[in-house]
Amino acid sequence: MNKRLEGKIAIVTGAGSGIGRATARRFAAEGAKLVIGDKTATVHETADLIDGDVEAFEIDAGDENDVRSLVEAAVGTFGGLDIAYANAGISGGLTGIFDHTVEEWQQILQTNLIGPFLVIKHAAPRMIERGKGSIICTASVAGIRSGAGCPAYSASKAGVINLVMTAAQQLSGTNVRVNAICPGLIQTGMTQRAFDYAADKGVTDKIGRLNPLRRAGQPEEIANMALFLASDEASYVNGQAIAVDGGLSSSHPVTRQETGKTAA
Repeated sequence: MNKRLEGKIAIVTGAGSGIGRATARRFAAEGAKLVIGDKTATVHETADLIDGDVEAFEIDAGDENDVRSLVEAAVGTFGGLDIAYANAGISGGLTGIFDHTVEEWQQILQTNLIGPFLVIKHAAPRMIERGKGSIICTASVAGIRSGAGCPAYSASKAGVINLVMTAAQQLSGTNVRVNAICPGLIQTGMTQRAFDYAADKGVTDKIGRLNPLRRAGQPEEIANMALFLASDEASYVNGQAIAVDGGLSSSHPVTRQETGKTAA
């Protein structure tokens, strides 16, 4: 049986942990040759976990020279680029709109929104040379509506959703697809504080209770969606923002009436 990304060349940003690490490992397991980047040295640990062709670099995903270098490393080392996953992001904590500084907004937007723009800007031309390609960006359910992140984070992710729609249109006729994944509550380093707090309070069972699956997600579940979007199986999926959130974004959070029970 052929691997789903056999012969493909991919880059992944934010690959030092969490969703990026899980995706890099999933892509490699399906045959992709990888160039991975992260701001921390843990990106080299990710590379060590991969049994296959991989190059790892410490980069700033919001820096144009770094992103350009990552793309050119894929072309120079492996001969081209087929898949680019702009996954790197920062959360911004729980700061309210009146407490955020301009500098904090700039930092969050630089990584979360300008970072994906830079991946599209530099990866798409290399994909056009090969006749097709897939660009994937990590957005968030926080970009769909309020209530899932601080204002700056939510605004940055809403920007990513519109960015992929706009980029898909800008790339009309090139056969380069651009899509976003909107994760819900996923257990990663970014969200670990919430999980630790719940464990300390003895309320771990309440984590993820607002979505119909009544649980948090795992990085591998986002990696599975990234694999689909990267593969030729998604050849007619373009300009979309796909929620992978246990059903959270299918409704506004409400007090639900349990089957056979009367709501309070």
